[in-house]
Amino acid sequence: MDHGLVKRLRQEVGDRLAQQRRLDAASGLAPMSGEDERQFARALIGQVLEEFARGELTAGRRPPNAEEEEALAAGVHAALFGVGRLQPLLEDPEIENIDINGCDRVFIGYADGREVMGEPVAETDEELVELIQILAAYSGLSSRPFDTANPQLDLRLPDGSRLSAVMDVAVRPVLSIRRARLGKVFLSDLVGNGTFSSELGAFFKAAVLARKNIMIAGATNAGKTTLLRAVANEIPPHERLITVERALELGLDAFPELHPNCVAFEQRLPNSEGQGAITMAELVRRSLRMNPSRVIVGEVLGDEIVTMLNAMTQGNDGSLSTIHANSSMEVFNRIATYAIQSEERLPVEATHMLIAGAIDFVVFIEKRNDYASGGRLRRYVASVREVTGVDNRVLSSEIFALGPEGYAVPAAPIACADELAEFGYDTSLGGVW
Repeated sequence: MDHGLVKRLRQEVGDRLAQQRRLDAASGLAPMSGEDERQFARALIGQVLEEFARGELTAGRRPPNAEEEEALAAGVHAALFGVGRLQPLLEDPEIENIDINGCDRVFIGYADGREVMGEPVAETDEELVELIQILAAYSGLSSRPFDTANPQLDLRLPDGSRLSAVMDVAVRPVLSIRRARLGKVFLSDLVGNGTFSSELGAFFKAAVLARKNIMIAGATNAGKTTLLRAVANEIPPHERLITVERALELGLDAFPELHPNCVAFEQRLPNSEGQGAITMAELVRRSLRMNPSRVIVGEVLGDEIVTMLNAMTQGNDGSLSTIHANSSMEVFNRIATYAIQSEERLPVEATHMLIAGAIDFVVFIEKRNDYASGGRLRRYVASVREVTGVDNRVLSSEIFALGPEGYAVPAAPIACADELAEFGYDTSLGGVW
């Protein structure tokens, strides 16, 4: 495709669309809805392409054939309402990660573990920055700046993918997109793809129904958010959920048939004067005043950990969250590190007491890429640890540990087995599904 031509046609369609908006406003008409505007843009694209074809014939050149015209129309529409030349990558169900180190250095990671270099996504780095700025203006709950004064950006794309971008801290703008390939996902799906066994699936289901507080840990891109979605989708539909995130990503509110009473909170960044910021910790506190059945914190990265742990010990049982860690045991030290940096400046001993009273289970999910040696990319639950008490440090028992077949198997008795049994998990039968 001639991307220069797509850019020129997009400009023409955009100008006509803007002119129609001005005419509607001058006539006192209500603004078009998003879907109406998209339909009107499709008609404008058809007009512009027809005019372009006539111009090519007049100039003695071959006009685009039907297939080329369809591709041009899709490209113009994606440039107007989608993510431009990123659109085909986001529509490929096998792509998991897209890393862009400047407009022409595009690295694509596939679900089977392959990593290949892709085509440029923009003509220049300036055009790449412009694309990111457009996405930042229309994604999330509020417009997010991306410029020299605000060189970092995190947001959720319309398809649920997670985008992170930086500029002016590297020689060229850098963009990473992590695809949300499994949006509406259930425990049975993860059992089916080998993430964990049927028995562990039964355990997760019972733990959710028994309102146990669960922390999901793992490295970057290990599958923590996907596992959190699957676990959360076992929550009964009558419960009121409030999710708190830095950038909307979980998307539980996108499935009202599963969670009809779900509210998604997103951290708000300060404006150009440095005012108006609303932090994660403030949102967690606010959520407690809004009658939640459960509070779900998408990812703990800072001082919101103390507020969240306090919430878990104040009657909001059944909470879920994720955290970066290298093992299930390391989670306790990671939480203590965040807590000592918080406004409350909790000492380690106090943090361990808070953890012991707040968290019931820590789940560790791991990622392994064996594609280079003839295997494939695997994500699997390697450990589940039950918090059992505190004695200067958090006491815990690894109730599921990595077995010889490559997924977690029972390794120790569960202290709260009687509570889980009330919701269908029978340790004597090895769990039920």
